[in-house]
Amino acid sequence: MRILICEDSVLLREGLVRLLEDAGHTVVAALPDASELGETVAATAPELSILDVRLPPTFTDEGIRAAVALRAENPELPVLVLSQYVEERYASELIAGRGGAIGYLLKDRVADVRDFLDSVERIAAGASVLDPEVVAQLLSRRTRDDRLVALTDRERTVLALIAEGKSNQAIAGVLYVSEASVEKYVTAIFQKLGLEQDGAGNRRVLAALVHIESSGTTPTAGRQ
Repeated sequence: MRILICEDSVLLREGLVRLLEDAGHTVVAALPDASELGETVAATAPELSILDVRLPPTFTDEGIRAAVALRAENPELPVLVLSQYVEERYASELIAGRGGAIGYLLKDRVADVRDFLDSVERIAAGASVLDPEVVAQLLSRRTRDDRLVALTDRERTVLALIAEGKSNQAIAGVLYVSEASVEKYVTAIFQKLGLEQDGAGNRRVLAALVHIESSGTTPTAGRQ
């Protein structure tokens, strides 16, 4: 398997290279930051990308923001986030989004090399592998969301269909209503959930996450 690594710690980066190559994989690039990530992915065509959350220059959320951007440009590319932290906002976007498989593992909780290598292969094969602590932290943010009380039954149905990744056109077909009617429902949902319009078009993702969290649906292996 062709793997790209983006990790600022030289010891961990080189350790991952050695570990993965000893397991029979090919590391096509090992980057210390995300400044050339997009170009390197385009040039090397990896089958899996492994990224840390906190990268230079600020060591806050550069890595996971890069993962979100990478998924937007290469939707089918499996991505493994390997970090000491759960960066809740962008982790939610990665998990709720559609595309290739996702992994989010916490460095301090990776206790077995064989289990790690197995997770790498499973993610590359299409499974989504999430550390239970990551899921717990994301779901504990908003186990009850009072904003959902304001939604009508029809708006709740539309929200559930949004969470399934359906377009407005597809929702209209399921509910036997016009696409214009669906657009009105979606606009009302965004307003009631307090999701303001942004240039990145993330409101559908965030609305879907509200539904996932409130319904207690936990992302599991194999969910994409």
